[in-house]
Amino acid sequence: MYAVRRRRYFVLMGLCVGLFVLAWGVVRLWSVPAAVAMCVVAMVIPPVAAIVANRRGPDDRWWDDPSGDPQSDRWWDELDGKNRR
Repeated sequence: MYAVRRRRYFVLMGLCVGLFVLAWGVVRLWSVPAAVAMCVVAMVIPPVAAIVANRRGPDDRWWDDPSGDPQSDRWWDELDGKNRR
């Protein structure tokens, strides 16, 4: 799961850098407004990439890892709708 999130993050960040370099290296020669628009799109990508990289799946347990207290773990599993056997 971690590898998939990391790969998606690097693809999005690569796209961001690629858009920026392409905009000011090539596109600006034909159209400055198009280059600026590409940079605006590139500006939006890093926050989206961070959200994608930090998104947890439904099976990922990180904030509610078992605490070691069986009664508490059973209670939280019941609230989450999970039955641990």
